[in-house]
Amino acid sequence: MMTDMVLPMQSDDLCVVGIGASAGGLEAMLTLFAYLPATGRVTYVVAQHMAKDGHDTLVTRLIGRESTLPPFFVTTVAALDDTPSIHMTAAAEDHLMTANLNYIERKTILVVDDTPDNLSLMSGLLRNDYKVQVANNGEKALKIAAGDPPLDLILLDIMMPVMDGYQVCQQLKSNPHTVNIPVIFLTAKVEVEDEKKGLELGAVDYITKPISPPIVLARVKNHLALKAHADFLRDKNDFLEAEVEKRTREVMAIQDVTILAMASLAETRDNETGNHIRRTQYYVRALAERLREHPRFRHYLTTHQIALLFKSAPLHDIGKVGIPDRILLKPGRFTPEEFEIMKTHTTLGRDAIRHAESQLGYSVNFLECAKEIAYSHQEKWNGTGYPEGIGGEDIPISARLMAVADVYDALISRRVYKAGMPHEEAVRIICEGRGSHFDPDIVDAFLDIADVFQAIACDYSDTD
Repeated sequence: MMTDMVLPMQSDDLCVVGIGASAGGLEAMLTLFAYLPATGRVTYVVAQHMAKDGHDTLVTRLIGRESTLPPFFVTTVAALDDTPSIHMTAAAEDHLMTANLNYIERKTILVVDDTPDNLSLMSGLLRNDYKVQVANNGEKALKIAAGDPPLDLILLDIMMPVMDGYQVCQQLKSNPHTVNIPVIFLTAKVEVEDEKKGLELGAVDYITKPISPPIVLARVKNHLALKAHADFLRDKNDFLEAEVEKRTREVMAIQDVTILAMASLAETRDNETGNHIRRTQYYVRALAERLREHPRFRHYLTTHQIALLFKSAPLHDIGKVGIPDRILLKPGRFTPEEFEIMKTHTTLGRDAIRHAESQLGYSVNFLECAKEIAYSHQEKWNGTGYPEGIGGEDIPISARLMAVADVYDALISRRVYKAGMPHEEAVRIICEGRGSHFDPDIVDAFLDIADVFQAIACDYSDTD
């Protein structure tokens, strides 16, 4: 015997027991009926899994005013590779009876008409199968519809004083709380234009007076069934959207951790760079936020692009992994030959990211941004930088932003061969590089938020 039982509003938890079933098997079982369409909205989540006396139990908490749950017990069959089979057992039926869960909550219908006889007629027709509420004017109807619990259907007269049915329907459909309540117009009007107007306002049907009771009951039943299916699809869509959002957050978190891990590989080669990758990451975002409304940059510095910059910035020095220790860790100035080798970290970084991207088989936005930054952040506005010696607008905006962030942090940071420079001195040197080393407008933005840079440097100090 299989049956669906509608739980009353006061119901809370229901235990689903699997005799010898695995936790995975029970979860698979729950998935099977978590979204079975029924007379009401079906939504529940697993609250707890318990194993006791050889019985695995999933405790589920139901959500929703009219949650309909097929109350099955589950068993496993070894011959079927531990696949759970679902059936109603005598124990389950006894449980339902003792828990008094065989109560069916009826749908609620609002009848709106300014004529008392019509209200009495419709109430008498519907009350055996449904809960019926009545309103004799549009204002009362809107008040009832806006309350809780929500209505399942509205039968609405058109010809009413003060506020006619069209106006009521229009307001119902403009309110997010009532927009999904089906409206059926009841009227003596038989003109096509009247019916067309009602349907255009959002009504689902049109019943003419004098009414035919069988027709009214049939249409009410049909539209309630359609609403139940629509609610089911909406619930399922909400669930899927939440799952997609959850999975996206998980992927992004893994992505962020992977980026920081990759960036840290380069930084562990140089034990004095400390929180450099964190500081430059926040410097770049601060500059981008400052420039996002600037005429030269607003097309590029969208909210999405700023997020990509923040994510990509830690990879700017990833190429240092390929620089020999004798050069990378040298406590002094490089010889010309050593400097040529050091300059290759930009190409090595771009190539490493490009190789990682090729393994994916498709382009990824944040990796495109990371390649730009890694390859071009040592270029200079006047064309005297490396690796290509490009200048001006030919340098990617992402790399121009990183150039200021990277140099500022290098100036204020302590190294074996130098002490950290005071903030004010670093600001002066950045300012001197305006139009030669750096994009002039980016330097101007830096000067506007120099105190923000200083605060970031303090928050992520190497002494922490």
